Amino acid sequence: MKKTGVLLINLGTPNSPRVLHVGLYLFAFLNDSRVIDIPKILRWFLVNILIVPFRMFSSAKEYKKLWTKEGSPLLLHSQEFKVKVQAELGENYRVHLAMRYNEPSIKEVLNSMEKEQYYEIIVLPLYPQYASSSNGTAIEEVMRTISKWWVIPNIKIISKFFEDEGYLESIISRAKEFDLDSYDHILFSYHGLPTRHIDKCKIENCSANSCDCSKVNKNSYCYKSNCYHTTYKLAEKLKLENYKYSICFQSRLNNKWLTPFADKEVIKLAKSGAKKILVFSPAFVADCLETTVEIGEGFQELFIDNGGVQLDLVPSLNAHPRWVKAVKDIILNL
Repeated sequence: MKKTGVLLINLGTPNSPRVLHVGLYLFAFLNDSRVIDIPKILRWFLVNILIVPFRMFSSAKEYKKLWTKEGSPLLLHSQEFKVKVQAELGENYRVHLAMRYNEPSIKEVLNSMEKEQYYEIIVLPLYPQYASSSNGTAIEEVMRTISKWWVIPNIKIISKFFEDEGYLESIISRAKEFDLDSYDHILFSYHGLPTRHIDKCKIENCSANSCDCSKVNKNSYCYKSNCYHTTYKLAEKLKLENYKYSICFQSRLNNKWLTPFADKEVIKLAKSGAKKILVFSPAFVADCLETTVEIGEGFQELFIDNGGVQLDLVPSLNAHPRWVKAVKDIILNL
């Protein structure tokens, strides 16, 4: 029987919330040319001299809030998810898990997969909406490693899945844990990107924050357009009126990132009289620093400080049974 290897890829996590481990993780992450896309010498100076030596201390404090006795939630959720996908796919498939940064590394996992002599390898970066700094860099690292193999098997790469019905229905399953009618407003918050990342896609008549992705899905590889499309599909399934929800982008480093900025939107909602809001984070399939801490704690504090009463976060898909089935279907229907 021909065997297929499946490689699931997530972002990664420090080995611990200690400053040293967080610093090593940030060095690997921020030195990626698809994450900070400036000339190599400038990036090296910016990351290694200016950013990481200072940021690793504040980031370590944030990771301490996130960490559990068992370890990093992102890694734990990803490992549980891998086990459940394996059980769903059965013995003709073998599922592997790698992280783009830190351990288990893509190179390390692929080197072990090479020894299995798979007939075919399916690569699935666990980022629904395409971005060069997430999906792109994961795929590039896979290709860099496999290109050195003497025998290269059939390779199938799933570069995005924001339109997949199973993925969308998985989020709907999570939404059912909440009474949506009890909230004054619903936010769909996505990880932000520098506007230049969108501009580099070279989409006709598109310039990041100045184009109208809210009306036209012009390019299936435009991250901003992917996020709007995801939101509209979810709002349709949840039967949300237009006034009831909005889209925003979090985790910005400066003002040259995608707008609307999530922190500003949270403050605006509170000051406009909203007392109770619900936040979805459809770009993250596993709970991590950006969901649990940035939204669940940071945005909640912002909301309350500006007059709001309650901000709830819809949990990420993690190892939810509907999400496991969705990925099984994605793989089997290739």
